[in-house]
Amino acid sequence: MMLQAEAILYDGKSSVPQNIIVFLDKYKHALSFQTTKDAKNEWHIKDIVFETLDTGLQLQYQGTDAVQIIKISDTDFINKIKVFRKENGHENWYEKLINSGFKTHVLLALLIFTLIGLTYVYVIPWFGEKAVVIIPESYDNTLGSSFVEQSLLFSEVDSAKTKSLNAFANELQLNNTKPLHFIYVNEDVVNAFALPDGTIVVYSGIVNKMEDYDELVALLGHESAHVNSRHAMKMLCRNLSGYIFISAILGDTNGVMAVIGDNVNSLQSLSFSRKFEEEADLKGLEIVTKNNVDPNGMSNLFKRLQSNGKMTIPQFLSSHPMTEERIKYINMLNKGKKHKIQENVKLKTLFQELKE
Repeated sequence: MMLQAEAILYDGKSSVPQNIIVFLDKYKHALSFQTTKDAKNEWHIKDIVFETLDTGLQLQYQGTDAVQIIKISDTDFINKIKVFRKENGHENWYEKLINSGFKTHVLLALLIFTLIGLTYVYVIPWFGEKAVVIIPESYDNTLGSSFVEQSLLFSEVDSAKTKSLNAFANELQLNNTKPLHFIYVNEDVVNAFALPDGTIVVYSGIVNKMEDYDELVALLGHESAHVNSRHAMKMLCRNLSGYIFISAILGDTNGVMAVIGDNVNSLQSLSFSRKFEEEADLKGLEIVTKNNVDPNGMSNLFKRLQSNGKMTIPQFLSSHPMTEERIKYINMLNKGKKHKIQENVKLKTLFQELKE
């Protein structure tokens, strides 16, 4: 005996609903009914859209001429048809999920929260870093100039040594992709940093830690590599990735630049990722060897800064994370290679001027 229930049919042709008897044929996996006007109608369950309402169950079926709807309020029939559909694999993915039970819902919720967390920690920062491609390089110049005007206004810029530092840099091939400008700040801060516009700020505190000009060449090569690769902009975008993600999704380039502009003061304290530091080390070392300077100057400088920073960490190490692995990486790059080293009297003289 087939299951049956009273129902209401909306045939899509008339606004007047019809009272019908609907039957569940378990062998054909179909629902059938007959109206007063038509012959027997048969809907295959796989072709029906089931929707649970407060008033009962609504079935929607695409007929030959129009969409037809059946509404059933018989609770016993509704429960039995649900069981039949579940046992015979007629539930859609949403129904399977809803009926999967409390444990599955908890596990799914944990999975969703985990994915959100991973997206926030890894995907969005990665996206923020990649978003730098939508920012024109001309904006790098605007940002760098703005920082110099705001943040170096009260710093003791030594014009004479700035001139010597630029003369020192002009003697080098720095592989720069844009004009570089060097500023010498007469403060005991052990730091140096590169701005997006090509401005490289060097403090007397870090120069006074150096013992030979090859260490200054290594420092300038390292900072130049950061400029050439737009590392400052990439890290700034990464740090502000949440805001940038929304703006980039909306295609609002001006919004991206506005967020970055509001955070220009963080350029000095940006902490580069290990990947960016290793890239700057590699390219910086290429600059050192290209200028026939002792490549050990880079590792010597880093070892000295690391040694002096045991009590108080120099600002340079805070913004350029230094690890034993990085020093080993630099030594590995040098190992087994023959480098042409030539003493440069002019660089040596200019270095001494900066040390005075």
